[in-house]
Amino acid sequence: MKVVQRIEDAVNATTIQKGSIIYTAGNAATPQVILRQLADDETITDIQVLSVLLLGNIGKLFAPEVTQRITHRVIFNGPHSREAMNTGGASYQLIHLSDIGRQMRNYVKPNVVFLSVQGPDNGGNYSYGTTVEGCKGAVDSVKANGGKIIVERNAKMPFVLGTTVHESDIDFLIDTDYHLPISPVHEPDERARKIARIITELYVQDGSTLQYGIGEVPEAVTDAIIDKGIKDLGIHTELFADAMRKLVEKGIVTNKYLDFNFSTGSIFLAKDKFGYDWMNFNSSIQSRPADFTNYVPNIARMPKMLAINSAIGVDLHSNVWADSLNATRIYSGIGGQADFLRGSYLSNGGVPIIAMKSTTSKGSSKIMMKCPEGITTSAIAADPVVIVTEQGAFDPRGCNIAEHAVGIAYLAEESCRERLLKYIYESKEYHKPQNALNGKPPKGFTTYDMVK
Repeated sequence: MKVVQRIEDAVNATTIQKGSIIYTAGNAATPQVILRQLADDETITDIQVLSVLLLGNIGKLFAPEVTQRITHRVIFNGPHSREAMNTGGASYQLIHLSDIGRQMRNYVKPNVVFLSVQGPDNGGNYSYGTTVEGCKGAVDSVKANGGKIIVERNAKMPFVLGTTVHESDIDFLIDTDYHLPISPVHEPDERARKIARIITELYVQDGSTLQYGIGEVPEAVTDAIIDKGIKDLGIHTELFADAMRKLVEKGIVTNKYLDFNFSTGSIFLAKDKFGYDWMNFNSSIQSRPADFTNYVPNIARMPKMLAINSAIGVDLHSNVWADSLNATRIYSGIGGQADFLRGSYLSNGGVPIIAMKSTTSKGSSKIMMKCPEGITTSAIAADPVVIVTEQGAFDPRGCNIAEHAVGIAYLAEESCRERLLKYIYESKEYHKPQNALNGKPPKGFTTYDMVK
């Protein structure tokens, strides 16, 4: 391993040659100094860069003049890449989070990896810090093919226990010191709290295993769990954020019924420096690559696995979409939603949940008659996913397509619900949809008032 004082000595046209395929860490572990140098060095040309949600100060990496010499393959879109992605400056790499490692090892085969690390420990191991996801698979590919691993050791990066890379595998290291990107926590509004109360009352039990991300609903679910007095929860998740930290600190998460006594995640985010400092050498959490955390058989092994995710929209047949607004306008990415929806259903006592407000902030309904043509779906009509809005919860298990349509219509706000029901009842394509109403609510539907 060569320790360099100047980033130019590690990232240049000699180390990053034409034809290079680079995999870079993302999220809070985005190697910002390295990526700014990659963007600034105009002699580095004809390369590909694969990334998952780049955050922080990455300079002009997605500027039009840079995308002329760097081909971006974005696995999960974010604020830096979104404009380039949707104007032809970057491409969308369709991969489930669980499959990134396998594809890096066997198909994409990058020959350069950029990481942000912390260490070493007494064994010469460096932590991947707050992000592993597909990085381990990319490192495996580089080691197998004689490529280069270039890392920055950020003084503010926590040493997250779990997955590590040995110093003998690192080619270049530069020391940096800057604050990690934070994930702002927004106070849940009343709609989010209604959704959380429904989920918690119907599905969260003592001994449940949790997976959820960031946002108003996860924050509200955390508060509802505390209020209900639930105990001995486990955490097996792709993203570990402050809402889950709160449950660990209060002793509600014990991982008592898991095979290990720590919470497992692949990506870690915090709302402030304290949250990242809390992760440092903290044995209550451990990092694993996404092909472990998101591997469907591993998820299915977790007791009472409760996967709570959000979506952009759902249609009357239970098709769910979460990464895009239409066939070509990509907002985020495939991510790990499908992994956890399928794995949690196979868990003993597990429940896959899509939780979302019934309308957007502008008042448009997220409950639609049909999904947009050509849209990428994270769940199809046959996936037995429970859908929850502030109106109630619809459980499709045991329902036919007409019962799906009526139950999902009841998830919409009142005026939209009436339009959808009118369409369903007047359609010749559904078999006796009124039979779904054995009184009210319809089959599979639980109203908010029933769980208050």
